[in-house]
Amino acid sequence: MNHTFKAPLAQLTRLAQPLVRYWRASVWRQGWDLWLTHLRACLPEHWQHRLLGYQPEVLCPWPLIGPQPVLVAGARLVLLLPRSAVLVQHLELPLASARNLQTVVEYELDRLTPFEASQLYFVARREGRNGRFIRIRLVAILRDHLDALLKECATQGLHPSAVDIQDDANTRLHIDLLPASLRVIQQASGQGVKRFLLWLCAGLLISAMLLLLNQRHAVLAQMQTTVLAQRDEVAQLQKVRQQLANTRDAADYLIRRKAAQPPLAALLAELTGCLPADTWVEQLEINHGADISFTGQSAKASALIGRIKDCHSLKDARFEGVIQPDPHTGKDHFSIRAHIIQEASHAPFAD
Repeated sequence: MNHTFKAPLAQLTRLAQPLVRYWRASVWRQGWDLWLTHLRACLPEHWQHRLLGYQPEVLCPWPLIGPQPVLVAGARLVLLLPRSAVLVQHLELPLASARNLQTVVEYELDRLTPFEASQLYFVARREGRNGRFIRIRLVAILRDHLDALLKECATQGLHPSAVDIQDDANTRLHIDLLPASLRVIQQASGQGVKRFLLWLCAGLLISAMLLLLNQRHAVLAQMQTTVLAQRDEVAQLQKVRQQLANTRDAADYLIRRKAAQPPLAALLAELTGCLPADTWVEQLEINHGADISFTGQSAKASALIGRIKDCHSLKDARFEGVIQPDPHTGKDHFSIRAHIIQEASHAPFAD
């Protein structure tokens, strides 16, 4: 697995090197360092190291005169060289050279200085931009000279972590001429800030994800509430539709029943025609439009069933009870029940 990721990581490192060099030589890096300096100044010393990973610096001016500085735990020793010990030039290079500034300057050292690149330690820092050109400050020192200075420091037990320049106004240039091969592997002053910012970004990212997730849960809960409300409305609507359908079916049924029943006037006229002249009806009752029952008196009550069979609107005629003679009228008292024939309706009804 290590071999699998080794090649992509190496390629990624090569691609990132120009960006790293551009960042280190840019004005933005200077502003970042200045901002970090002010930020550190606002914090107590123990918090500077704990929170920001800041390492205090002990300055050691050259030449080494008098008592040597005492290093505290975790401090960085910075060797300050005078302005006269180095070569400082201000250059203007094409804007395209900013992508790989160190390589471009190293290639041009033999033209910009009286020495070859192999004879110098140098730092090229971007100072600003002027139209299509960038302003560069080149600080260079002879390798033999710096190696001799570092060797003398080593004889006195001093091992600088950085080599900076102090100009005539006693102001540091905030560069590092120390060769990369001699730099002590240590945590950079900005590493704590980077770690803090990394954790801060991770926390903000997690917070944003949680807020987004919470918002989606809220939207989902609102949607579920809306769906349940709509479901209740649909159920209520279905109930109303079912009630309406039942009412319509009942109305249709009544209409069909009413249409299937013969008109009462026609039924009475037909019944009157079927009964003989010596028969009269005392009481008539129609039950639910399906049966008709009537009582009365007739001279020949026993023959009434045969006469009623001639009525096309009645069927299944039968006597209810027995025929009894009436002594006052001399006729027979009868009670008959028959079924009314339901006629099919000719009008269509929608389902």
